[in-house]
Amino acid sequence: MPPPKAVFFGCSGPVLTEPERAFFATADPFGFILFKRNCVDPAQVVRLCGDLRDSIGRPEAPVLIDEEGGRVQRLGPPAWPDFPAAERYGQLARTDPEGAVRLAGRAAGAQAHQLSAMGIDADAAPVLDLAFEGASKVVGERSYGGDPARVAAFGRAVMDGLLAGGVMPVIKHLPGHGRARVDSHVGLPAIETGLERLRETDFAPFRALSDCPWGMAGHLLLPAIDAHRPASCSSAVIERILRGEIGFDGLLLTDDLSMGALEGSLGERAAACLEAGCDIAVHCNGVMAEMGQVAAVTGPLSDRAQARIERSRAVLDEARRPMGEALNVAAEMAAIAATLAGNVGPDTPSV
Repeated sequence: MPPPKAVFFGCSGPVLTEPERAFFATADPFGFILFKRNCVDPAQVVRLCGDLRDSIGRPEAPVLIDEEGGRVQRLGPPAWPDFPAAERYGQLARTDPEGAVRLAGRAAGAQAHQLSAMGIDADAAPVLDLAFEGASKVVGERSYGGDPARVAAFGRAVMDGLLAGGVMPVIKHLPGHGRARVDSHVGLPAIETGLERLRETDFAPFRALSDCPWGMAGHLLLPAIDAHRPASCSSAVIERILRGEIGFDGLLLTDDLSMGALEGSLGERAAACLEAGCDIAVHCNGVMAEMGQVAAVTGPLSDRAQARIERSRAVLDEARRPMGEALNVAAEMAAIAATLAGNVGPDTPSV
Protein backbone atom coordinates (compact mmCIF):
# COMPACT_ATOMS: atom_id res chain seq x y z
CA MET A 1 0.00 0.00 0.00
CA PRO A 2 1.45 3.43 -0.94
CA PRO A 3 2.00 5.94 1.87
CA PRO A 4 -0.73 8.53 2.50
CA LYS A 5 -0.45 12.11 1.34
CA ALA A 6 1.61 14.52 3.43
CA VAL A 7 -1.31 16.56 4.74
CA PHE A 8 -3.72 16.99 7.62
CA PHE A 9 -7.24 18.08 6.67
CA GLY A 10 -10.13 19.45 8.71
CA CYS A 11 -13.83 18.87 8.11
CA SER A 12 -16.74 21.28 8.09
CA GLY A 13 -18.80 20.27 11.11
CA PRO A 14 -19.57 17.73 13.83
CA VAL A 15 -20.69 15.05 11.36
CA LEU A 16 -18.70 13.84 8.37
CA THR A 17 -20.66 14.60 5.19
CA GLU A 18 -20.86 12.21 2.27
CA PRO A 19 -18.93 14.57 -0.07
CA GLU A 20 -16.20 14.82 2.58
CA ARG A 21 -16.11 11.07 3.01
CA ALA A 22 -15.72 10.59 -0.74
CA PHE A 23 -13.04 13.29 -0.98
CA PHE A 24 -10.97 11.89 1.88
CA ALA A 25 -11.19 8.38 0.42
CA THR A 26 -9.55 9.70 -2.76
CA ALA A 27 -7.19 12.27 -1.21
CA ASP A 28 -5.94 9.86 1.48
CA PRO A 29 -4.52 12.42 3.95
CA PHE A 30 -2.06 11.35 6.62
CA GLY A 31 -4.46 12.57 9.31
CA PHE A 32 -7.12 15.01 10.41
CA ILE A 33 -7.43 18.09 12.62
CA LEU A 34 -10.43 19.06 14.75
CA PHE A 35 -11.70 22.51 15.72
CA LYS A 36 -14.48 23.78 17.96
CA ARG A 37 -16.98 23.51 15.10
CA ASN A 38 -16.33 19.76 15.08
CA CYS A 39 -16.81 19.12 18.80
CA VAL A 40 -20.19 18.94 20.56
CA ASP A 41 -19.77 16.31 23.28
CA PRO A 42 -17.50 13.31 23.96
CA ALA A 43 -19.71 10.68 22.33
CA GLN A 44 -20.03 12.75 19.16
CA VAL A 45 -16.25 13.29 18.97
CA VAL A 46 -15.67 9.54 19.31
CA ARG A 47 -18.02 8.94 16.37
CA LEU A 48 -16.42 11.65 14.25
CA CYS A 49 -12.90 10.37 14.86
CA GLY A 50 -14.04 6.88 13.89
CA ASP A 51 -15.78 8.13 10.74
CA LEU A 52 -12.73 10.14 9.67
CA ARG A 53 -10.46 7.13 10.03
CA ASP A 54 -12.98 4.87 8.33
CA SER A 55 -13.14 7.22 5.34
CA ILE A 56 -9.50 6.47 4.50
CA GLY A 57 -9.41 2.91 5.80
CA ARG A 58 -6.57 3.52 8.25
CA PRO A 59 -7.46 3.08 11.92
CA GLU A 60 -4.01 4.35 12.92
CA ALA A 61 -4.43 7.72 11.16
CA PRO A 62 -3.72 10.50 13.67
CA VAL A 63 -6.35 12.99 14.76
CA LEU A 64 -4.83 16.31 15.85
CA ILE A 65 -6.33 19.15 17.88
CA ASP A 66 -5.19 22.54 19.24
CA GLU A 67 -5.84 22.09 22.94
CA GLU A 68 -3.58 24.49 24.84
CA GLY A 69 -5.93 25.88 27.48
CA GLY A 70 -7.24 29.41 27.88
CA ARG A 71 -8.52 30.95 24.66
CA VAL A 72 -7.07 28.14 22.51
CA GLN A 73 -9.09 25.10 23.48
CA ARG A 74 -11.54 23.42 21.16
CA LEU A 75 -13.12 21.36 23.96
CA GLY A 76 -14.67 23.58 26.61
CA PRO A 77 -17.53 23.90 29.08
CA PRO A 78 -20.14 22.63 29.51
CA ALA A 79 -19.22 19.34 27.79
CA TRP A 80 -15.58 19.45 28.95
CA PRO A 81 -13.75 21.09 31.86
CA ASP A 82 -11.93 24.37 31.40
CA PHE A 83 -8.12 24.28 31.15
CA PRO A 84 -6.15 27.37 32.24
CA ALA A 85 -3.98 29.35 29.86
CA ALA A 86 -0.20 28.94 29.97
CA GLU A 87 0.19 32.45 31.36
CA ARG A 88 -1.51 31.38 34.59
CA TYR A 89 1.20 28.82 35.29
CA GLY A 90 3.85 31.39 34.46
CA GLN A 91 2.36 33.75 37.04
CA LEU A 92 2.49 31.07 39.73
CA ALA A 93 6.09 30.33 38.80
CA ARG A 94 7.21 33.72 40.11
CA THR A 95 6.60 32.46 43.64
CA ASP A 96 6.68 28.67 43.20
CA PRO A 97 8.55 27.73 40.01
CA GLU A 98 8.85 24.01 40.71
CA GLY A 99 5.26 23.71 41.85
CA ALA A 100 4.00 25.60 38.79
CA VAL A 101 5.88 23.29 36.43
CA ARG A 102 4.54 20.21 38.21
CA LEU A 103 1.03 21.64 37.96
CA ALA A 104 1.37 22.21 34.21
CA GLY A 105 2.53 18.62 33.81
CA ARG A 106 -0.47 17.36 35.78
CA ALA A 107 -2.81 19.39 33.58
CA ALA A 108 -1.18 17.97 30.44
CA GLY A 109 -1.64 14.46 31.77
CA ALA A 110 -5.32 15.15 32.43
CA GLN A 111 -5.65 16.66 28.98
CA ALA A 112 -4.09 13.58 27.40
CA HIS A 113 -6.45 11.32 29.33
CA GLN A 114 -9.42 13.31 28.05
CA LEU A 115 -8.21 13.38 24.44
CA SER A 116 -7.14 9.77 24.12
CA ALA A 117 -10.46 8.56 25.52
CA MET A 118 -12.15 10.16 22.50
CA GLY A 119 -9.69 8.92 19.89
CA ILE A 120 -7.68 12.14 19.59
CA ASP A 121 -4.02 11.23 19.66
CA ALA A 122 -2.05 14.41 18.89
CA ASP A 123 -2.16 17.85 20.51
CA ALA A 124 -0.59 21.01 19.06
CA ALA A 125 1.09 21.89 22.37
CA PRO A 126 3.21 22.94 24.19
CA VAL A 127 3.64 26.52 23.01
CA LEU A 128 7.32 27.46 23.46
CA ASP A 129 7.02 31.04 22.23
CA LEU A 130 8.33 33.63 24.70
CA ALA A 131 6.23 36.52 25.97
CA PHE A 132 7.32 40.08 25.14
CA GLU A 133 5.78 43.44 25.96
CA GLY A 134 4.56 45.24 22.88
CA ALA A 135 4.17 42.08 20.81
CA SER A 136 0.98 40.99 19.09
CA LYS A 137 -1.53 39.26 21.33
CA VAL A 138 -1.56 36.31 18.91
CA VAL A 139 0.66 34.61 21.51
CA GLY A 140 -0.20 36.59 24.65
CA GLU A 141 -1.65 34.35 27.36
CA ARG A 142 -0.56 31.28 25.40
CA SER A 143 3.04 31.81 26.59
CA TYR A 144 4.47 30.53 29.87
CA GLY A 145 6.54 33.72 30.17
CA GLY A 146 9.62 35.53 29.02
CA ASP A 147 12.41 33.47 30.56
CA PRO A 148 13.71 30.85 28.07
CA ALA A 149 14.79 28.33 30.71
CA ARG A 150 11.48 28.54 32.54
CA VAL A 151 9.48 28.20 29.32
CA ALA A 152 11.59 25.17 28.43
CA ALA A 153 10.88 23.63 31.84
CA PHE A 154 7.13 24.10 31.33
CA GLY A 155 7.40 22.74 27.81
CA ARG A 156 9.21 19.64 29.02
CA ALA A 157 6.57 18.98 31.70
CA VAL A 158 3.72 19.38 29.21
CA MET A 159 5.46 17.26 26.59
CA ASP A 160 6.06 14.49 29.12
CA GLY A 161 2.51 14.70 30.45
CA LEU A 162 1.00 14.35 26.99
CA LEU A 163 3.29 11.48 26.04
CA ALA A 164 2.54 9.64 29.27
CA GLY A 165 -1.16 9.91 28.48
CA GLY A 166 -0.69 8.50 24.98
CA VAL A 167 -0.98 11.79 23.07
CA MET A 168 1.65 13.12 20.65
CA PRO A 169 2.91 16.61 21.59
CA VAL A 170 3.70 19.21 18.92
CA ILE A 171 6.09 22.00 19.95
CA LYS A 172 5.26 25.34 18.33
CA HIS A 173 5.79 27.77 16.70
CA LEU A 174 9.31 27.01 15.46
CA PRO A 175 11.63 28.91 15.61
CA GLY A 176 9.79 31.38 17.90
CA HIS A 177 6.72 33.57 17.35
CA GLY A 178 6.76 35.57 20.57
CA ARG A 179 8.27 38.80 19.22
CA ALA A 180 5.76 39.08 16.37
CA ARG A 181 4.01 42.46 16.21
CA VAL A 182 1.55 41.23 13.59
CA ASP A 183 -0.96 38.42 14.05
CA SER A 184 0.06 35.77 11.52
CA HIS A 185 -3.59 34.87 11.04
CA VAL A 186 -3.92 38.31 9.41
CA GLY A 187 -0.49 39.20 7.97
CA LEU A 188 3.15 38.21 7.89
CA PRO A 189 5.13 39.18 11.02
CA ALA A 190 8.80 40.03 10.64
CA ILE A 191 11.15 39.23 13.52
CA GLU A 192 13.81 41.94 13.12
CA THR A 193 15.90 40.94 16.15
CA GLY A 194 19.50 39.97 15.45
CA LEU A 195 20.42 36.32 15.11
CA GLU A 196 22.70 36.20 18.15
CA ARG A 197 19.94 37.54 20.38
CA LEU A 198 17.45 35.08 18.93
CA ARG A 199 19.84 32.22 19.67
CA GLU A 200 20.03 33.30 23.31
CA THR A 201 16.28 33.79 23.74
CA ASP A 202 13.62 32.73 21.25
CA PHE A 203 15.41 29.65 19.91
CA ALA A 204 16.46 28.39 23.36
CA PRO A 205 13.23 26.63 24.47
CA PHE A 206 12.98 24.85 21.13
CA ARG A 207 16.62 23.79 21.36
CA ALA A 208 15.95 22.42 24.85
CA LEU A 209 13.01 20.37 23.52
CA SER A 210 14.55 19.45 20.17
CA ASP A 211 13.87 15.80 21.01
CA CYS A 212 10.10 16.34 20.82
CA PRO A 213 8.72 13.91 18.23
CA TRP A 214 6.62 16.50 16.35
CA GLY A 215 6.92 20.25 15.81
CA MET A 216 5.09 23.03 13.97
CA ALA A 217 6.75 25.68 11.80
CA GLY A 218 5.46 29.22 12.23
CA HIS A 219 4.45 31.58 9.43
CA LEU A 220 6.91 34.35 10.34
CA LEU A 221 9.73 36.14 8.58
CA LEU A 222 13.31 36.00 9.86
CA PRO A 223 15.13 38.60 7.75
CA ALA A 224 18.45 37.66 9.34
CA ILE A 225 18.16 34.29 7.54
CA ASP A 226 15.65 34.77 4.71
CA ALA A 227 14.25 38.22 3.94
CA HIS A 228 11.69 36.95 1.42
CA ARG A 229 10.06 33.72 2.60
CA PRO A 230 8.30 32.86 5.89
CA ALA A 231 10.03 30.27 8.04
CA SER A 232 7.50 27.60 7.04
CA CYS A 233 8.33 28.18 3.35
CA SER A 234 12.05 28.80 3.69
CA SER A 235 14.55 26.01 3.14
CA ALA A 236 17.22 28.28 4.63
CA VAL A 237 15.32 28.67 7.90
CA ILE A 238 14.24 25.03 8.06
CA GLU A 239 17.63 23.53 7.27
CA ARG A 240 19.95 26.06 8.89
CA ILE A 241 17.91 27.02 11.97
CA LEU A 242 15.25 24.40 12.74
CA ARG A 243 17.18 21.30 11.68
CA GLY A 244 20.66 22.74 12.18
CA GLU A 245 21.08 25.16 15.07
CA ILE A 246 17.99 24.10 17.04
CA GLY A 247 18.62 20.45 16.24
CA PHE A 248 14.98 19.45 15.72
CA ASP A 249 14.82 16.21 13.73
CA GLY A 250 11.20 15.32 14.44
CA LEU A 251 8.18 15.43 12.14
CA LEU A 252 7.70 19.04 10.98
CA LEU A 253 4.14 20.26 10.38
CA THR A 254 3.14 23.61 8.92
CA ASP A 255 0.90 26.01 10.75
CA ASP A 256 -2.50 26.39 9.07
CA LEU A 257 -2.09 27.05 5.35
CA SER A 258 -5.16 29.33 5.33
CA MET A 259 -3.55 31.97 7.54
CA GLY A 260 -3.07 35.50 6.20
CA ALA A 261 0.70 35.39 6.61
CA LEU A 262 1.02 33.30 3.43
CA GLU A 263 0.47 34.39 -0.16
CA GLY A 264 -0.73 32.56 -3.24
CA SER A 265 -3.33 29.89 -3.77
CA LEU A 266 -3.76 27.15 -1.18
CA GLY A 267 -2.03 24.75 -3.53
CA GLU A 268 0.91 27.12 -3.98
CA ARG A 269 1.21 27.54 -0.23
CA ALA A 270 1.23 23.81 0.42
CA ALA A 271 3.78 23.19 -2.33
CA ALA A 272 6.07 25.95 -1.04
CA CYS A 273 6.06 24.60 2.52
CA LEU A 274 6.70 21.01 1.49
CA GLU A 275 9.40 21.94 -1.01
CA ALA A 276 11.15 24.00 1.68
CA GLY A 277 11.42 21.00 3.99
CA CYS A 278 8.23 20.71 6.02
CA ASP A 279 7.15 17.09 6.27
CA ILE A 280 3.39 17.63 6.38
CA ALA A 281 1.05 20.47 5.36
CA VAL A 282 -1.87 21.36 7.61
CA HIS A 283 -5.14 22.74 6.22
CA CYS A 284 -7.75 23.43 8.86
CA ASN A 285 -10.96 25.12 7.72
CA GLY A 286 -12.64 22.18 5.99
CA VAL A 287 -13.47 24.19 2.84
CA MET A 288 -13.71 21.60 0.09
CA ALA A 289 -12.47 23.80 -2.76
CA GLU A 290 -9.34 24.72 -0.79
CA MET A 291 -8.71 21.12 0.25
CA GLY A 292 -8.93 20.11 -3.39
CA GLN A 293 -6.19 22.60 -4.30
CA VAL A 294 -3.96 21.29 -1.51
CA ALA A 295 -4.57 17.64 -2.38
CA ALA A 296 -3.73 18.29 -6.03
CA VAL A 297 -0.16 19.36 -5.23
CA THR A 298 0.56 17.19 -2.20
CA GLY A 299 2.45 13.99 -2.79
CA PRO A 300 2.84 10.98 -0.52
CA LEU A 301 4.87 11.14 2.65
CA SER A 302 8.57 11.19 1.91
CA ASP A 303 10.82 8.39 3.09
CA ARG A 304 12.34 10.79 5.63
CA ALA A 305 8.91 11.77 6.94
CA GLN A 306 7.90 8.13 7.27
CA ALA A 307 11.06 7.42 9.24
CA ARG A 308 10.29 10.32 11.55
CA ILE A 309 6.75 9.05 12.04
CA GLU A 310 8.01 5.60 12.97
CA ARG A 311 10.47 7.08 15.46
CA SER A 312 7.76 9.23 16.97
CA ARG A 313 5.48 6.23 17.45
CA ALA A 314 8.28 4.38 19.21
CA VAL A 315 8.80 7.36 21.54
CA LEU A 316 5.08 7.48 22.32
CA ASP A 317 4.88 3.75 22.98
CA GLU A 318 7.86 3.94 25.33
CA ALA A 319 6.53 6.96 27.25
CA ARG A 320 2.89 5.92 27.54
CA ARG A 321 1.76 5.42 31.15
CA PRO A 322 -1.97 4.59 31.24
CA MET A 323 -3.79 6.48 33.97
CA GLY A 324 -6.76 4.18 34.17
CA GLU A 325 -10.44 4.94 33.87
CA ALA A 326 -10.62 6.26 37.43
CA LEU A 327 -9.07 9.66 36.66
CA ASN A 328 -11.70 12.39 37.06
CA VAL A 329 -10.48 15.08 34.69
CA ALA A 330 -13.02 17.66 35.89
CA ALA A 331 -12.00 17.19 39.52
CA GLU A 332 -8.31 17.29 38.61
CA MET A 333 -8.72 20.56 36.72
CA ALA A 334 -10.83 22.08 39.50
CA ALA A 335 -7.99 21.35 41.94
CA ILE A 336 -5.43 22.86 39.57
CA ALA A 337 -7.55 25.96 39.01
CA ALA A 338 -7.89 26.42 42.77
CA THR A 339 -4.10 26.32 43.15
CA LEU A 340 -3.66 28.88 40.38
CA ALA A 341 -6.28 31.26 41.79
CA GLY A 342 -5.03 34.59 43.02
CA ASN A 343 -1.90 34.88 40.87
CA VAL A 344 -2.00 37.98 38.64
CA GLY A 345 0.29 39.92 36.35
CA PRO A 346 2.14 38.66 33.27
CA ASP A 347 5.83 37.84 33.22
CA THR A 348 6.79 39.69 30.04
CA PRO A 349 10.13 41.40 29.45
CA SER A 350 10.33 44.24 26.95
CA VAL A 351 11.35 43.50 23.38
